[in-house]
Amino acid sequence: MKNVIVVLAALALMAGSAHAAEWNFYGIVRMGTFWLDADEISGPDGDVQYSEFLYSTSRIGAKVKVSDELIGRFEYGTLYGNANIRLLYGEWDFGAGKLKVGQDYTPLSWIYSTQTYNETDLLQLGSVYTHRHPQVALTFGDFKLAFRRPSTTVNNNGEDFDGGTQVVIPAIEAYYRLDLDMLTLDFGAAYSSFDARVDENDEDVDSYLLALGAQFDMAGFFMKGDVYYGQNAGNLIWISVDGDFAIDDGFAEVDNGELLDNECLGFILLAGYKINDTFTVEAGYGYTQTELDGRDDDECATYYINATVNLAPGLFVKPEVGFLDGKEAGDMETFYYGLKWQINF
Repeated sequence: MKNVIVVLAALALMAGSAHAAEWNFYGIVRMGTFWLDADEISGPDGDVQYSEFLYSTSRIGAKVKVSDELIGRFEYGTLYGNANIRLLYGEWDFGAGKLKVGQDYTPLSWIYSTQTYNETDLLQLGSVYTHRHPQVALTFGDFKLAFRRPSTTVNNNGEDFDGGTQVVIPAIEAYYRLDLDMLTLDFGAAYSSFDARVDENDEDVDSYLLALGAQFDMAGFFMKGDVYYGQNAGNLIWISVDGDFAIDDGFAEVDNGELLDNECLGFILLAGYKINDTFTVEAGYGYTQTELDGRDDDECATYYINATVNLAPGLFVKPEVGFLDGKEAGDMETFYYGLKWQINF
């Protein structure tokens, strides 16, 4: 009897909280059906493979309004077939600005592209994308500032470095948007630093990023693009240069007891046209390059063209064909084609 009373009291409390706040639930289901022809450059040719999968970006969540000053949001995804927390934060509007606490997209998460295969969106292939992180963030109009947990990765392959790291300050991201009607400009900068133990010595691993983005839209025609430059930028944004879609490049490396900084460059450019409410076409290009202290450099490029076909409210398919070129021997070349299916509910 006592347990029943406790359960009823908990349900009553939840019902009272739900009544006090405005809850708006939503869900997105994304499926991929694709064929891939992946070959190793200067290596053996691969076979065409069919894949059918649930995107890890499928999600279910809710936006919660407690008052005009206080809101919240949560969102769960399907990473590797398991539920994972994508978003969980609250935000307070204190009049002069907004304070956000929790996990959300950080200010330099610029998603311009709709590249479909593997839900890539060119995010690691030239885009400025810092992903979702626990953070303390401030917003003042079109300016955003976030303090988040820094990455302490050294070496993209984990070899030669087995020392410890020490973090003293958080990673910092700053962003400003300038809206000029048909043209929007995005300005971004980020910085992080930590100490790495290399051959009994403490070495500073400093990462920074400078970025510029632009979006133009007029009468259904649109163009978008960004460019970034940085050092050890893999600790701040997603970077891939091996033609394998993996997010494991752009970090400092240790070679024969010497710490090598990694110079990083990337850009994307895309254009499209909304023919009508049913059809939109888009073509895009992405490029990334990394160079270790003037020694080894690596680069990658990708091309794609797709179409969004709206079949019903909340339901669309997106056919796409694309090519990913790792360029160097041992990297991958991947030609792919297929469909993304999406239902929003």
